[in-house]
Amino acid sequence: MAGLKLLPKRKERLGDQLYGQILEQIVSGALTEGDKLPSEKELCLMFEVSRPVVREAMMLLQADGLVVARQGSGTYVQRRPPQGLIALAGASDVAGILRCYELRVPLEGEAAALAAKRRSPEQLERIKTALDELTRALESPASAAAADFAFHRAVAEASGNDMFVSILETLHAAVENSMTLALNITAQGSAERSRRVLDEHGRIYEAIAIGDSDAANLAMRYHINRARQRITEQQSDV
Repeated sequence: MAGLKLLPKRKERLGDQLYGQILEQIVSGALTEGDKLPSEKELCLMFEVSRPVVREAMMLLQADGLVVARQGSGTYVQRRPPQGLIALAGASDVAGILRCYELRVPLEGEAAALAAKRRSPEQLERIKTALDELTRALESPASAAAADFAFHRAVAEASGNDMFVSILETLHAAVENSMTLALNITAQGSAERSRRVLDEHGRIYEAIAIGDSDAANLAMRYHINRARQRITEQQSDV
C-alpha cells in the first residue's frame, strides 16, 4: 500500500506504535474500508520490526473490529472509527485504552453481581447518588468522567470485596482516561447516544437495587462493551 507510511517512535511499545499508526491511516481515510493492508513481511520491512510485533498489532486491530483477515487473501480494513478518536487520544494510546475495557468487563461484571447480593441500604444510596451526579454532569465530559468513575467505584464497594475496589483504584487513571474518551465521543454524537449511556447505568442500578445478580452482571458487561463500541464505531446513536 503506497500510501501507508510508518515512523518508528522508540519510546513506546512497538506493537502499540504499529497499531496506532495503522489506526491513524484508517481514521484519516488514507486506508479506506475494503483496502488491503501490506503483507506481514512488508510491514516488518516498512516498520523495521519483527514478525511477532506485526502479529501483535494485527491481532489487536482484528480484536477491535478495525481489520479482518481473509484466509489465503490477506488483511483488509473492515471499519473506520470516529474521526475524533485520535484527536482526543494519542493513536498509540488507543490500543491500551481498549485493552482496559477488556479487563473491566469480567472484573466489574462480577463486582456488580456481588453488589446485587451484598449491598447495604447505604451502599445502594451511594450508587444512586453517583448515578444522579452522572446525569447532571453528562453535558461536560471532563466532569462526567469523574462522576462515571464514582458510580463504578460505588458498585465495587457494594460488592463487599475490597479487592475489587483496590484493583479499580489501581486502574483509576486508565479507566478515567477511557471514560473521558468515550464520553467526549458521545458528546459529539446525538442526544440519543447520551440517553443510552444513562439508561445503561440505570439498568445496572436497578438490577442491584432489586437484588438480581445475573441481571446486574449482564447490565454491567453490556454497558462496558457498548462504551468500548462507542469509541470504535461511527454510528452516532449507539
